[in-house]
Amino acid sequence: MARKIVHVVGTGTIGEPLIGLLSDYREQLGIDEVSFHKNTPLTNDRAKVRDLNRRGARLAVNPDAMDGFKSIGLDPDLTAEEAIDRASVVIDCTPKGIGHKNKTDFYERFRENTLGFVAQGSEYGFGKMYARGINDQALVHGEDQFIQVVSCNTHNLASLVQTLALDDAAQDNLVAGRFVIIRRANDISQDLAFVPSPEVGRHTDDQYGTHHARDCAQLFATIGYDLNLFSSVMKVNSQYMHITHFNLMVKEPTNLQKVIDRLDANARIALTEKSTANQVFSFGRDHGHYGRILNQTVVAVPTLQVRNDHEILGYAFTPPDGNSLLSSIAAAEWYLYPHSFEEKIQCLQELFFDEV
Repeated sequence: MARKIVHVVGTGTIGEPLIGLLSDYREQLGIDEVSFHKNTPLTNDRAKVRDLNRRGARLAVNPDAMDGFKSIGLDPDLTAEEAIDRASVVIDCTPKGIGHKNKTDFYERFRENTLGFVAQGSEYGFGKMYARGINDQALVHGEDQFIQVVSCNTHNLASLVQTLALDDAAQDNLVAGRFVIIRRANDISQDLAFVPSPEVGRHTDDQYGTHHARDCAQLFATIGYDLNLFSSVMKVNSQYMHITHFNLMVKEPTNLQKVIDRLDANARIALTEKSTANQVFSFGRDHGHYGRILNQTVVAVPTLQVRNDHEILGYAFTPPDGNSLLSSIAAAEWYLYPHSFEEKIQCLQELFFDEV
């Protein structure tokens, strides 16, 4: 039986925690080996790489960077192409645009001996859009060798739409979904792109406003839904969490208790009485897997409101990339264990919270 190897390309805000999570749960997930690619030998990344090595992940680098890594005390096990060639699944976590370039330069050449390739939300068009628990049924073995895990904010929107408007209801129950996404400026690990004050964003899509609603609509389109969604975006001078204000118009009458019950019944949604991003973020730091909350969204219960029996409003915190980690692992397990991936990923259930 061929060894089951997962290779992660990139060690940034998604790549680094993903490598660690795969390594820590390697046996439960049925993975024989985890490897990762680091592009540049930097002394300020040395401790990160050493810790990932300590947790069992193997380092791969470009051949021309091999000596550079050795000069800073790191000993790569593989070249970049060797790691891709021997991998069962490749998960690309590189910055925007690099995933598409890697697909052209490398992944297309290794299609015959690789089960699948997964990229993150910024790589629009890389493959079929996917979010765990939203459109698993849309994935087709033998057809979807390339998968694009949607962004963390798209996960948030999709989980709210599915849970509050579509579960146990006809597709046309959702009359309209309107969202304002209040983005953090950058991740706490990043030094660049911070903003000095709140910054409003443009509506770049005539139909959907921003890519968040567009991606959410196209995610549901993979399972035959045609949804009326629109999103706006702004950025604030914070590094904690994104926050989404949602307004869902539904045909079937509802009330506040029904809304809370629906949210509470979804194991991938957490509820909270907290009202500030720093408190929710701090909970993840203290209780999550290396600081990560893997839930798709954290809904602030005190902000929930039902207006005129058909309009559901509230605020929800987006776990910083945690929901993307779950979907990336689920996609990898879908390739590795097509008939039992649902069972395999239940080992991560202990990392989910009912309440934050």
